[in-house]
Amino acid sequence: MEKNIASKVDNKLDQMDSKEKEAILENFTEFKSFLADKVAKAEKLGLDEEQLAKAAQKIGDYLANKEEPQNREEKLLQELWKAGNKEEQHKLAHMLVKLVS
Repeated sequence: MEKNIASKVDNKLDQMDSKEKEAILENFTEFKSFLADKVAKAEKLGLDEEQLAKAAQKIGDYLANKEEPQNREEKLLQELWKAGNKEEQHKLAHMLVKLVS
């Protein structure tokens, strides 16, 4: 199940075109709305908080490594993400899920 979630997250991120990503990352409110929508959908599918955090961690890894921050909030998140180890990143992922829930 865990690998299936990670695979779905990877597939979704790979399928997004650059304009769609740009629209989401344009401002922090849009980013939070996007994440809130995905968390709500995942909860409806029965994912628990740990599974949600793992999916958020996958998104965090992607954003930190492949996307340029579009605003100060995203830059701060990227810096925190890169400064943390895997355990700290996982905790930050939990916090992001709580932020948008």
